[in-house]
This record gives sequence, structure tokens and C-alpha cells, in this order.
Amino acid sequence: MESFKDKVIWITGASSGIGEALALELARMGARLVLSARREEELKRVGVATNLPPLDLFILPFDLENTSNASSLIAQIINKFGRIDMLVNNGGFSQRSSVIETPVEIDRKIMEVNYFAHINITKAVLPYMKRQKEGQIVVVSSIAGKFGFYLRSSYSAAKHALHGFFESLRLETESLGIKTLLVCPGKIKTNVSFNAVTSSGSSHNKMDESHENAMSAQECAKQIIAAIQNDQEEILIGGKELLLVKIKRLLPKLFNKLIRKQSPY
Repeated sequence: MESFKDKVIWITGASSGIGEALALELARMGARLVLSARREEELKRVGVATNLPPLDLFILPFDLENTSNASSLIAQIINKFGRIDMLVNNGGFSQRSSVIETPVEIDRKIMEVNYFAHINITKAVLPYMKRQKEGQIVVVSSIAGKFGFYLRSSYSAAKHALHGFFESLRLETESLGIKTLLVCPGKIKTNVSFNAVTSSGSSHNKMDESHENAMSAQECAKQIIAAIQNDQEEILIGGKELLLVKIKRLLPKLFNKLIRKQSPY
């Protein structure tokens, strides 16, 4: 069982939802945290809630839409802590728009934030983990990375791409002492549907009915931490919607019938 005490853990998307819940739980377990997202004030709020002293906390705001400065971000972390033990690629946003109505500019933005940003950050972190001869990459994907769904075309595409990249990375770097965990949440009660982008580029701005009574972000965070401690390579987290992943694999014809009956919201 892995201990998190004094481990330096960088969490993107740490200003709310699963990222915030992970920050609070990991701080309670003695980790030293780097918290990143766009909204600096929200990061500071989360930082205060962790009760970590300044020596063990670094607020590092940036926008995932532009990660060309990934190397300089990591240099700041190394300057502060001297190492990076774990990267949690959690930041991103969802989608609520049909293929036919969505301009390609929005498709590209979704891929940039939900896929390429994580690739850029990971590539910048890997040399340090290689030098340390240990480290862990945690990637918050989605069950949308397992199958396509209504109004999620580019979001699902980005999540599928994460699986291809990080499964390959795992094979290439495990001999270097670097572990990779793919996390596939289903319905979790966060602001993900509020912040989902529509075809006009504006926010969906409402809670999907299917998320109202979903698993809490706090419970999701606890399950992610347990997966890390148990050296799992992939974990599905959520409720009955997770059955669709197994049904697709074992009974594809039944899956095709069931998925058509699901509400986009």
C-alpha cells in the first residue's frame, strides 16, 4: 500500500470537482501539493481548505488551452519542491453539442484541452521521473473513453485518444519505475455539465438530471486513491452506468440497443 506522506503531487483541474476532492483527501494523507487550474482565486480557496503550510503547497495557475510553457511550469515546481512524484491529469471540460452543429474550432479546442494539454504536460514531467527512477501518472479519462455517446463526439474522441496514448506510455515507461493509472468516471456529481461547451461555444450552464443523484466527488476521489494504493492500471468509477462498458465488451448487440435508449442529459 503506497503512502502519500511527503509525496509531491501535481493536480490539474484542482479548483473544483474531482480535482478539489483529491487535493483535500491527499493533503489529509500528508502529501505536498501543486494545485493548477485557470481560476487562481478558486485555487487559493482550495489551498486554504487543505490546511497545508506554505512549505507544502504551491498554487500554479495556468490555462490548459495553452501548454506551450509546460517546461517552465515544471521548472517552477522543481524549484519549489525538488521533485515531482505524481502528476494527476484531471483538468478539462465536457461537451453538449451535436456533430452536425459543432464548428470544427470547438472540436479543436476540446481536443487541445482534453488531450494535447495532458500530453504536453506529461512529456515535460517524464524526464524528471526518469531521473528519479520512479513516479506515477494518473489520467482522469471517462467512460466516454470506452464508447461514444450523444452530444459528446469530440469529448469522447479526446478520451479515447487518452487511452491509446497512456496505455502505450505505460508499456514504455514501467521499466523506468513509472506507473500509469487510467481513471474512468461515469456520472459524478460535479459542475461538469454546467461547464460543458455547446455548439455556440457558450456553457451548457445547468446540471444534467442524470448527475443530480450521482456519486459525490469525495467518494470518487477516495476510489482513485485506493486504486493508486493498490497499483491498479485502470479503474471504472460510478453507478449502474458502468455496466454499459461490460455489456459493450461481452454483448455488443445488446449494448447497441441499450445505448440508443439513454438520455443525452
